[in-house]
Parts: sequence; C-alpha cells; structure tokens
Amino acid sequence: MMELYDNTCFECSKLITQKYSTSFSLGIRAFDKAFRYPVYAVYGFVRYADEIVDTFHHHDKLQLINNFRQETFRAITDKISLNPVLHSFQQVVNHYHIEHNQIEAFLSSMEMDIEKKAYSKDAYDTYIYGSAEVVGLMCLRIFADNNNELYKALLPQARSLGAAFQKVNFLRDVRADLEERGRTYFPGIDFNNFTEEDKFGIQQDIERDFKDAFEGIKRLPNGTRLGVYIAYTYYRQLFKKISYTPANVILQKRIRISDTRKMGLYIKAVLQQKLNVI
Repeated sequence: MMELYDNTCFECSKLITQKYSTSFSLGIRAFDKAFRYPVYAVYGFVRYADEIVDTFHHHDKLQLINNFRQETFRAITDKISLNPVLHSFQQVVNHYHIEHNQIEAFLSSMEMDIEKKAYSKDAYDTYIYGSAEVVGLMCLRIFADNNNELYKALLPQARSLGAAFQKVNFLRDVRADLEERGRTYFPGIDFNNFTEEDKFGIQQDIERDFKDAFEGIKRLPNGTRLGVYIAYTYYRQLFKKISYTPANVILQKRIRISDTRKMGLYIKAVLQQKLNVI
C-alpha cells in the first residue's frame, strides 16, 4: 500500500504542474517516463513555496515560509510526510542526493520576496541563484541519474538555463510586480523611466544565458534532452516576442505565447530531434 501512497503523492505534484504551467507540463511529457514523476515533484515543491509569497496576502507569510522550511527538512530526514507535495519531493531529494544547501538557498530567496522591494546587484545575483539556478541544478541531478561526473560537467549550463527563464519571467511580469507587489528585480533600473537602452541591456544579459544553456542541453541524456529543449524553445519564443515589444508596452501588458503557438513549437522540437538537429 505504500506504493499507492507514493504514486498518489506524485500525482498530486503532477496535477499542480498541469494547473500552473502548460509550458512545463508539455515539456515534462517529452521526458522518458522514469523522469516525469521526479520533475513533477520538484515543480510542485517550488510552486507551492512561491505561492506563499505571491498569493497568501492575508496571512503571515514569514511564518508560513518558516513552517514550510521546517516541514520540508523534517520530511527529508524522516523520509515521509503527510503533505503529498513534500512526500514526493523528499523521495526525489533522497534518491538523487539533491544538496540540502540548494533547497535552503531556494527557500531563502522566497523569503527575500517577502521583505525586499528593490534589489542591489549582489542581492539580485543571490536571488537569481536561489530562486532559479538551484531549480535547474535539482532537475540536473534527476537528469544525470546519479552520474556525478555528468552533473558536474553540465552544472554551469543548468544554472544559465534557470537564470534565463527567471529573467524572462521578470521582464514579462514587470507590470504585475510593480503594481501588485511593489517589487522590482533588475538592479539600477528605474521603471518609472524605463528606456529602450535599459531594456536592451537586460536582453543582452539574457541572451548570454540562453546561448550558454543551449550548449548544455545538447549534452543531456537522450531521455531528457527533448523535454528540456521544448521548455527552452517556449522561453526563447517568449523572449523573442518581448525583445520586439517596445519598453513602454512592456509596462502596460503581459506578453505571452498562445497555446496554439506552443503546440507548434512542440511539434517542431520533436521533428528536430528526429532529424538530430538537437
């Protein structure tokens, strides 16, 4: 019966992923079956932590994130939790030997969102590492399947991919972050006077991350490469659309990619894999 409980918990994380992100859900479907549940578990964990700081406005967020931290590490130590998200996550952490300091870095970045409204360069780098780069590293642990040499070889590129995704999210969500959360991430940028030059500088930084990340994607194992590449192409397309959008428009509306376009990118990526383009 333990297997039933384990599978049910993983299904909960899968449902969370599907409800919150069509992009990542489609990418995960392209993984070999053995990798799907573990990635769902990571996504479910990071998604719920993010909800604490972005959604639960009428509650004590600092207390909630501290409780979540304690429950997370207790689940990892005890190797069980009655919280289905934490139970599936602890299995992945223990099986793939995900570093506890990466989990702590992630939760610390979530805590920063509760207290910080503007970021210096050092705080920005710390936040990007904890909120995004370590998520890429957690997934890389799964993709490497306990091959430590492969993990170390692709570690820089995994960090770059996580950073690129997060920075694109920041550009996409500038308006919501400013108006709903009173928050700005990009250091040294005055969004009350956001210029094309400001936007171009941010885009150059993101472009470097994308280029570095792609080199790592090409070296991923066959059972994971297509799924990561699909997520990469979605964000690349979103980034391209944002790049063509004037700075003043970025501040007025949220740029997105339609589900129809995402499906087209999905099919194209599958064909590229069959033709050994990636």
